[in-house]
Amino acid sequence: MYNYSFSLTNTATYFMAAVLPAVILLIYVYRRDKTDKEPSYLLKKLLISGLFAAAVASLLEMAVSFILGYFADSLSITAFAIMDALSVALIEEGAKFHYMKKHTWNDPNFNYTFDGVIYAVFVSLGFAAIENVLYVFMYGMSVAFTRAILSIPAHLAFSVYMGVFYAKAKVCDVYLHKSGITLNLFAGYVTAVLLHWIYDGMLMVGGDILFIAFIGFVILLDISVFLLIKNASAHDKAIY
Repeated sequence: MYNYSFSLTNTATYFMAAVLPAVILLIYVYRRDKTDKEPSYLLKKLLISGLFAAAVASLLEMAVSFILGYFADSLSITAFAIMDALSVALIEEGAKFHYMKKHTWNDPNFNYTFDGVIYAVFVSLGFAAIENVLYVFMYGMSVAFTRAILSIPAHLAFSVYMGVFYAKAKVCDVYLHKSGITLNLFAGYVTAVLLHWIYDGMLMVGGDILFIAFIGFVILLDISVFLLIKNASAHDKAIY
């Protein structure tokens, strides 16, 4: 009985440590939506979609890792790490983008520009939360702090840039600007992939110089994304 209670307490502690950083950032972004709050059913759907995106991405990453394994002997460690980081970025941001667009593009609630940021953030942090739960339960509380200040905010950052372009694409859709739709959707996805690739690539390649560069990149990324959230919220406007 004692061991069971101890295990249950540990499980709850690990889960809270893994999920709380994502919840805090979700609340922060949600409160920046000053004009027209999104319905709870849609936000819940997006969070759950983030879980599905994580599952799909995990399966695709295993398949790509298996394929890359055949080329491991012919590539340098650096080249392999760069390719591995790129595949992860392409797959994870692609999965998030797919579910975000699937559930929101034609939804009538998508009627303000800041909605694009909200949608991208909820899918991405749903993704990040379940990913964090897996990491914390696999590696223990030792990774909880570093992931709380690095990985979770990084997922937020990728998604905010994606969401800003996603909203611009929706504006183009209203005005029947087809090339604008394509360019902004593409820009949103590619920007998220590029940032994710740089983030993962620096960690995977390693080395003292890249670690210093990584810290600088994270600081600049975090500052820029919170300024971007503030600006997108302040200049929120109706799409229709």
